[in-house]
Amino acid sequence: MALVQIEVTKQSKAQRNFIRLTQSICPECNRILPAEIFERDGKVYFTKTCPEHGECEELYFGSYEMYRRFSTYWTEGKGAHAPNVPLEKCACPANCGLCSNHLSHTGLANIIVTNRCDLTCWYCFFYVKKGLEGSYVYEPTIDQVREMVRTLKAQRPVPGNSLQITGGEPTLRDDLVDIVKAIKEEGVDHIQLNTNIINLALDPTLANRLREAGVSNLYMSFDGVTPKTNPKNHWEAPYAVENCRKAGLGIVLVPTVIKSINDHELGGILRFAHKNIDIVRAISYQPVSLTGRMAKNEREKYRITIPDCIQRIEDQTNGEIPEDAWFPVPSCSPLTHFVEAFTKRPQYDLSIHFACGAGTYIFEDADTRKLVPITSFVDLKGLFEYLEDSAQDLDSGANKYLVAAKFLGKINSFVDKEKQPKGLSFGKLIASALLKHDYGSVGQFHLRSMFLGMMHFQDKYNQDEERLQRCDIHYLTPDLRIIPFCSFNVIPEWYRDRIQKKYGMPVPEWEEKVGEKLEQRLYRGTLRKGRHHEGCGCEKAGIGDVSTVMHDRNACLTQTVHIEPITGT
Repeated sequence: MALVQIEVTKQSKAQRNFIRLTQSICPECNRILPAEIFERDGKVYFTKTCPEHGECEELYFGSYEMYRRFSTYWTEGKGAHAPNVPLEKCACPANCGLCSNHLSHTGLANIIVTNRCDLTCWYCFFYVKKGLEGSYVYEPTIDQVREMVRTLKAQRPVPGNSLQITGGEPTLRDDLVDIVKAIKEEGVDHIQLNTNIINLALDPTLANRLREAGVSNLYMSFDGVTPKTNPKNHWEAPYAVENCRKAGLGIVLVPTVIKSINDHELGGILRFAHKNIDIVRAISYQPVSLTGRMAKNEREKYRITIPDCIQRIEDQTNGEIPEDAWFPVPSCSPLTHFVEAFTKRPQYDLSIHFACGAGTYIFEDADTRKLVPITSFVDLKGLFEYLEDSAQDLDSGANKYLVAAKFLGKINSFVDKEKQPKGLSFGKLIASALLKHDYGSVGQFHLRSMFLGMMHFQDKYNQDEERLQRCDIHYLTPDLRIIPFCSFNVIPEWYRDRIQKKYGMPVPEWEEKVGEKLEQRLYRGTLRKGRHHEGCGCEKAGIGDVSTVMHDRNACLTQTVHIEPITGT
């Protein structure tokens, strides 16, 4: 019996409350299938039946009430006005690239610069593994990178302007700084680097060199606040944070959230970010995508959804960040519509499916140092409605200067100044971001806040075509296609593996060419715990199960580097 096949009783079927129909794929054979989304016992489930491999039922969204609330922000995007794949050649998801049937332009583009990594995390689906048949090292040239970026910039109606350099581990590329410079030269304003930060901890100069080359911020893998939950970089993270602080390079913490593994430390991750709020700009919690073939009982052990994470954050922060502080990503569309109507130019529109992601902003009170979510002092629903109405007025011919003046006079009516964090003028921040609508003013808003995000990428068990058609996180490839994230990685045999084989090099050939073994750069833990000298006070700091103070091989750093504990308390 196939791993995905389960027995569904007549009773359980009778308990289903139908929500909608979509399409999906069979986890076994990738056959395109009709699928149903339904509610049962207050949760949202997904089911599909393959004539060969049977029915697959999967948890889709852990709260039906949140699903209903989020669904009210459903929006249609601008689509791809200059598609790479004509509609007549498209059968979703069999020929992605973008096609003319896709409903969202690129919000964030990914460029893989290497699939090598210096870690071997058990849940990672990406890094090249030696000894596996058909393993290829994929590392596009700088010229190929430039061509991919030009394809992104040629996208219409909104030229792509936000790009993530990813891998594998990008810092294994010796020419990474040159790659960043090349992307910057092609006109991309926002460049973020997705990294495990090992090399940024080992090399104190790397963060500054990357920032000077044009990196805007780091996407820093950070799965927990203890060695058990975050063995990949628990001991190295404080070094990397300190090096980024010195370089002025902002950080986004990126935990992969896995039920029963690290979901009890989501609040601890937030507390760690708060302690480093001067340099940590955001947290992007990412519920795990369950790749490969996995039995249902295993999936139930590890599967966690956006509402589950949000509820855990509320519980683990003692209600400081409540469930109702979160909004789905497309809720910000009224801001886009207002700026578009004001400028008469197409703007970035984050029109992904409401079940894909969620977020909120939090601010630190200058007096109490407590974190205050935006919903505690801003009437967001009222603000969104006002902006949507103003956009319609502008589209109807209203004078934009009069609309701007009215907005400036109205903005503070949505702000409860008694509850607004001390030291913050939200009205001025949001007015500057919307009326100036430039990279710098939007950046200032983010410097004064911390963004909490949640993005649940799909896998073969919960793959939903309706979500996929609205995806705005895309991969750029050397064949100059722009492929949605959840096609590229969910069906690797059609996309990721094909690209790496076509433009990569077999591992033995790569090793012979560069004179290096693939495993040569695996990280051996040279900054691991316990390297302290007698009498430095580290014993009092409690170094042991958690690395509360970091040391290098030869000297204690406690007197020269002020590194906050990774304890989550």
